Amino acid sequence: MSQPSKEASLYYLRQTIDLAKQSLPKPTNFRVGCVIVNFSDVDAPQVLSTGFTLELPGNTHAEQCALSKLAAKHSLPEEAIPTCLPPQFNATLYTSLEPCGKRLSGNLPCVQRIIATQTDNPNGGIKKVVFGAKEPGTFVQDSQSCRLLTEAGIAWEYLPDFEQEILQVAMEGHVKDPKDVSASTKDELKSKEEKDKLNELSAKQQEQARAEAAPRNPKKRMMDTTLE
Repeated sequence: MSQPSKEASLYYLRQTIDLAKQSLPKPTNFRVGCVIVNFSDVDAPQVLSTGFTLELPGNTHAEQCALSKLAAKHSLPEEAIPTCLPPQFNATLYTSLEPCGKRLSGNLPCVQRIIATQTDNPNGGIKKVVFGAKEPGTFVQDSQSCRLLTEAGIAWEYLPDFEQEILQVAMEGHVKDPKDVSASTKDELKSKEEKDKLNELSAKQQEQARAEAAPRNPKKRMMDTTLE
């Protein structure tokens, strides 16, 4: 089966950056883009699916969205992707950022979703993963994604040509300096700050109400009167 050239890989990595820019900047996510391309010997390269962070409802990652959309084209759940792949399937998954190997939310990590495309599939699933930047240690330290891919027999390639741009896009919305925070993130943080203040005020009011409602010690009241 044909393998993508570096020029082709850089072309599709550039597409992942454009996709990542469509994701809403948030302090709790990386903005990532994903493109799944079929490189077969009989046809020209074909984009099978694309995705970007939070494109689909829920706390969805780019690779998750691309795989879910690929399955949806065949009216199948994501876990059934292998059953809808053609015999000449030779897919490379391009993602701007290294696929996550662990998710703090408890959702299935993207690297496990990629590996699952190999399950019970005589044609093979995703055969290669190409990414343009390593996952920063913002949320999860010491990513094990590449090791997991290797153990599953899936090739991977790290092309750092666009790394600085990828990381800048990925981390937009992360709070470092107030002047660097996007308008949408400022609104989100302001809303959270106001909510925290209301919760704090509510807690103080509740504590005061409990104190006023509590029965007072009659002896202490007599002592207070005598002192006055």
